[in-house]
Amino acid sequence: MPEPGTALAETTAEPVAANPGGGGAPETAQAPAAESNGKGKEKPAKDKKAKGKDKKGKGKEPAEELGDGPSIAGHPRATRSVAQAKAWGALIGFTLGGYLSLPTHTAADAGLRALAAGAILYVAAWAGAVFAWRRLVMIEIKAREAQLLAAVRAANAGQQGAPGGPGPRGPQGASSG
Repeated sequence: MPEPGTALAETTAEPVAANPGGGGAPETAQAPAAESNGKGKEKPAKDKKAKGKDKKGKGKEPAEELGDGPSIAGHPRATRSVAQAKAWGALIGFTLGGYLSLPTHTAADAGLRALAAGAILYVAAWAGAVFAWRRLVMIEIKAREAQLLAAVRAANAGQQGAPGGPGPRGPQGASSG
């Protein structure tokens, strides 16, 4: 059973279809012929997939892993918490910046200051949340490692205390007195 937080990579192999003519050789895909533009010049056929322009929502592949270590983006609680921190930071920054800018007596100036304060606190809240969650994820990983190590040690101790072997009561499970 894999540990939580690790992704299982499953690969599927598709069988190659045999030639229906009975030759037994697999069919090969033929590249489309070059198109003519009517001026005597031929231009090569366009391959839509080669350009990498897929329509939104279609053909999306799962996100690739960026590194070998733990990722905050892969941790569900961390992702939600960072998103909430950014939202609250921006809201508080905008509100506080707007309120403190009211004495300027111009709505445009107060609005611009509110937007600037919201953007600054958005970035500050994001940085603080990521900083905190990096440490929390590492603490969770260390706690899980300790838990698994204790389970392995308990399993090893259980195997040593098997019947017929030396256990906590001495040889052959005999008890004294």
